[in-house]
Amino acid sequence: MDLQVLRWFQAVADGATVTETAQRAHITQPALSRALGRLEREVGTPLFTRAGRALRLTPAGRVFKHTLDQTLDRYDVGLRAVAELVDPDRGVVPLAFLHTLGTWLVPPLISGFRGAHPMVRFELRQHGEAGILQSLLDGVVDLILTSGNPGHPQVRWHRLLVEPLRLAVPSAHRLSHRKRIRLSEVAEEPFILLRSGYGLRTLTEELCRQAGFAPRVTFEGEEVETLRGLVAAGLGVALLPPPHAVLSTLDAVTAPITPAHHLEVTDVDATREIGLAWLADRSLPSSSHAFHQHVLAAGPTLVPAAYRTSRR
Repeated sequence: MDLQVLRWFQAVADGATVTETAQRAHITQPALSRALGRLEREVGTPLFTRAGRALRLTPAGRVFKHTLDQTLDRYDVGLRAVAELVDPDRGVVPLAFLHTLGTWLVPPLISGFRGAHPMVRFELRQHGEAGILQSLLDGVVDLILTSGNPGHPQVRWHRLLVEPLRLAVPSAHRLSHRKRIRLSEVAEEPFILLRSGYGLRTLTEELCRQAGFAPRVTFEGEEVETLRGLVAAGLGVALLPPPHAVLSTLDAVTAPITPAHHLEVTDVDATREIGLAWLADRSLPSSSHAFHQHVLAAGPTLVPAAYRTSRR
């Protein structure tokens, strides 16, 4: 089987159209269709069925793709391992992380690592917990920085630190003069939450449940800083990581409204664990292994002392 044809099959099976795949491959659409036809004859059964203008995998196609994804992933890992063996200073580290970690944790981790490995490249992806976990399971990335142990049997996770959550309230809110608050005190307030599928959304709902109520959701978003801005605009309250110094400075200069106030929560354990995860049964290429070791050593030292926790 032609390796390139297998990659074309994978692209179409993942949802790309034949036209899009042919354009990316710089071949004609009929040529790609013929190549996929040859692949089906080699496999011995149809792999696609047509649904309107789209192609859908047959049951045999789904089985074939599952095995092919694993095979191509191992092949690509092998290529990277050989390339890094030949030139260990020019590897690639595919990394995915939560949006909220991109402003304070990820930059110094990468900067500190590249001080010793200046030629290593990073392929970075941002998403919520579900998205970055899927990227890891699919072999798209080698490592993920996420909130809480994913609890997946194929994944190993190491806690780096515990990050406190604060109740963000508008500057004109009746409680904004306070430093501490019981979460139960805002049971009747409108809440601004991340969309379903984000770990902070699940954690917020659980903490509210522990405090004796279900949050009344008025707005949903996909970025913590968007939620913080909506709170500052007076549209509700939210449980959020505290703003970091860099963001606070920028907010003071550019924000058209008074920033939100962030209050310590005292009646529930309003914290979340931040950690590094990788696949348990997959050997990391040398560059990713070196970054893995760097994160385990440097991660807990890059945050204020109040955030730190003992390693497990």
